[in-house]
Amino acid sequence: MNLDPISEARLQSVMPQLAAKIRQMAEILALDPKPIKLVVSSGFRSWPEQDLLYAEGRTLPGRIITNAKGGESWHCYGTAVDCEPEIKDGSIDWNGEHWQWKRMEEVAVSLGLTSGANWLRLIDAPHIQWTGKFPIDKPDDEARQIYTNQGMEAFWQEIGGTIG
Repeated sequence: MNLDPISEARLQSVMPQLAAKIRQMAEILALDPKPIKLVVSSGFRSWPEQDLLYAEGRTLPGRIITNAKGGESWHCYGTAVDCEPEIKDGSIDWNGEHWQWKRMEEVAVSLGLTSGANWLRLIDAPHIQWTGKFPIDKPDDEARQIYTNQGMEAFWQEIGGTIG
């Protein structure tokens, strides 16, 4: 196992196919000539949890870390996770330009996932997602309606296709 128990627990709340790809990503990174330990810092978020993150830097202290309100983030649908490369002392080097981040993003994209590091408005290097037939940027009305009316499992089935 290449992920720590906390990361594994966070993967339990997301779409199984996404969780499998994140585990595959962790395995690839662990086997690199310069191994990288992957940490999953966030998985599923409820709409109220996402609203609290959105408030940071706006109505709450802190800096702006997301442009997505509750229901506008793929985390709220279990189809996104935040991952970071852990450095030797167990901490995270938050420099998104560091080679470890670039390698993590490269592997994610090679596995058919979308990396928030490639976004233009608000670069979100830790963000990795799979949205299938739905738009990459944020859930559309169809996605929200399926999720709201039929639930998360039905939504995951509706995404369709395979990752990578």
